[in-house]
Amino acid sequence: MSKKVFVSGAFNVLHAGHIRFFEDARALGDYLIVSFPPADLLWKLYDKKSVLDDADKMAVISSLCMVDEVVFSTDDDAALSFRSAFLAIKPDILAVTTDDLYKTEKEQFCKEQGVEFVVLEKTLPSGKAQVSSTQVLDRVKAPAHVPLRVDFAGGWLDVPENSIPGEYVVNCSVSPTVSLKEWLYRQGAGMGGSGGWSVLNGWDPVASELGLGVGWQDPAVIAETGACVWKSGHKPVLDFKNTGSFLRGRMAVYDTRIKHNTPGLAGLTRDFTKIAKAARIARLGVQEQDVTVLAVAVQMSYQLQLEEGQAPLPDIGGQLAHKYCGGGHGGYALYLYETEEARNAALDACEDLYPIEPYCRTFGKDEQVEWAPRFLQRLRDRGVIK
Repeated sequence: MSKKVFVSGAFNVLHAGHIRFFEDARALGDYLIVSFPPADLLWKLYDKKSVLDDADKMAVISSLCMVDEVVFSTDDDAALSFRSAFLAIKPDILAVTTDDLYKTEKEQFCKEQGVEFVVLEKTLPSGKAQVSSTQVLDRVKAPAHVPLRVDFAGGWLDVPENSIPGEYVVNCSVSPTVSLKEWLYRQGAGMGGSGGWSVLNGWDPVASELGLGVGWQDPAVIAETGACVWKSGHKPVLDFKNTGSFLRGRMAVYDTRIKHNTPGLAGLTRDFTKIAKAARIARLGVQEQDVTVLAVAVQMSYQLQLEEGQAPLPDIGGQLAHKYCGGGHGGYALYLYETEEARNAALDACEDLYPIEPYCRTFGKDEQVEWAPRFLQRLRDRGVIK
């Protein structure tokens, strides 16, 4: 007589963790029954939208070699939605994983029914990280292209332990954009590349950055886009934003050719009062859409960087202001110009200077903004790309 094993779950996006769970459950007996709630019940009980329709999900799970039968969970009970199916089939074992949210209720149910209750450790093939359906869906929903960012003032006030209530962090997302396929900025650029990489991969970008010991401003502005003013604090809260159009034709980045390393310098002593003062001026510059006011804040931030020990930057074409992007003593540096003509003259004069533009995503669109051919060739000539 066969020993029947029963498992239940949403199984919304099948992944390696589900397959191993089915294999481990099947090894407990001779016959494996998999139960999942139909789409309407999945939404009602668990606030989850079904990725596949019920017939498709049934067909996919049924096709697995270790699965012998697939049934619906139909009861209006989040903990025991499978109750009716279970009682009709009369399995010998109910198996769950260690992270099952309803272990207590399921164990009590098994005691009442005189059925063996087994908790299985979550295992995966060697070298495979744990994954969830939510993580898979986040990766699917991730954009194909994202901007990077330049920061004007308030850097380090986005690090939770440095945050000051009532103060600000001011930054702007910029193009050309990047993708997993095409990333034409230098690595270690100081322009929020690690935050952009997290967004493109569908990871939690704020958690990823905070895990590095740095702040949240990079993924925040990359996801939001535009010229943004954020409230200093433990998590990103937008104060206000605009498109940043007043900066069009007025920004460039200078490649210092020195590797940038923000996490390695997060613990340096800094004057956060002065940083906050510069950010308040930058906030006014964004609010008034005035590049000359913004330049005052950028130059104040640069002076603080010099006091911290960063090397002086060259003057290029009579810029209004300049500063290193981020705080890693290298990478790219932001240059602001009063007019597009002044910026273009500077671009002609310096081979390591590249134009950037404010980027504000069009509603609902995933847009690629490419490098202009002239500067794409310059990147090749300088060995940044092949």
